[in-house]
Amino acid sequence: METNERMNPVRPQVVTDSTAVSTAEQFQNQTVRPLLKLLDGGIQTLWHHHWPKRKTPYDRFNNQEKIAYIERAVREDTRLRLTLLGMVLGHFTPDEWSTYKGEEAEITRRITTLLIQRLQSRI
Repeated sequence: METNERMNPVRPQVVTDSTAVSTAEQFQNQTVRPLLKLLDGGIQTLWHHHWPKRKTPYDRFNNQEKIAYIERAVREDTRLRLTLLGMVLGHFTPDEWSTYKGEEAEITRRITTLLIQRLQSRI
C-alpha cells in the first residue's frame, strides 16, 4: 500500500469550499486544514509549553492581548514558527511534498496564517 493511501484515512475530513482557484488554495483545503485538525492537540500543547519559557504573563493578558501576542509570537519567534511548521510538514505524503515544493512560499504563508487562527480560536 502506498504512503498516500495509508496516511489519508487517518486525517479528519474538513468541509471546505470546493471552488478553490489556485493550487495553493486547493492544497490548503485538501491537505493543510485536515492536518491542522489532526494535530490540534499537539499544536495546543506546544503553545502552552512555549509562553511560560518566554517568561510572558500570557495567562494574565485579556483576550485582545492574547490574540495580539499569539500573532506576534508565531510571526516573530523563528523557533516557534519553524517548530509549528515542522509539525505540519512532517505529515506530508511524498505527493504532497511535490506540490508543496512548487508553491513553498505561498503554502508556508497559508499554513502560518491558519496556525495563528487555530491558536487564537481557543481563547
